[in-house]
Amino acid sequence: MPLDELTTTVGAVALAAGAVALVALVLAVVVAVKARRLRAAQSTVLGGHERRDLVAHAERLENGFVELRDWVEDSLSGLDQRSIAQDARIAGCVAHRAVIRYDAYGEMSGQQSSSLALLDSHRSGVVISSISHRDQARIYVKQVHEGESEVQLSPEEHEAVTSALGSHPQGAPDTGVIRAHDARQSA
Repeated sequence: MPLDELTTTVGAVALAAGAVALVALVLAVVVAVKARRLRAAQSTVLGGHERRDLVAHAERLENGFVELRDWVEDSLSGLDQRSIAQDARIAGCVAHRAVIRYDAYGEMSGQQSSSLALLDSHRSGVVISSISHRDQARIYVKQVHEGESEVQLSPEEHEAVTSALGSHPQGAPDTGVIRAHDARQSA
């Protein structure tokens, strides 16, 4: 093709088409290089030993997180149930206690008699009294339900229950009151 044919309309269109084709070829090479670099970066992130699709990898990660979240929620639910069961068991344990020592029958025997109150958080439990006398010793056990006894309590037993339930200030730990009491003083 002679040079003077390039100045015609057809020649100008051919030159323009060639230039557009050259620009398109350069752009295609640039895009291919960038795509190759992107694949190399993905391979670095995912590990280069096996081919993986980044979207599929992200989906597997999401599924793994969903499974992990479900497992954690199930575990927490189980822990909540165990915690409720433990709270119920703890509520039945001895939470309040007190010992009152005294001389029974008006004797001066070194306060060998005593009443022990053992109550749970529902204020239920037992009062155990050991009455020591010169010739004999007796033990009495009385049931307490929600702070009230099934049978009448002696003054010392009542004091043991009252001390166990209310002897410590609000917020202070229950240390178990141990007090000496002379039955003759309360008579």
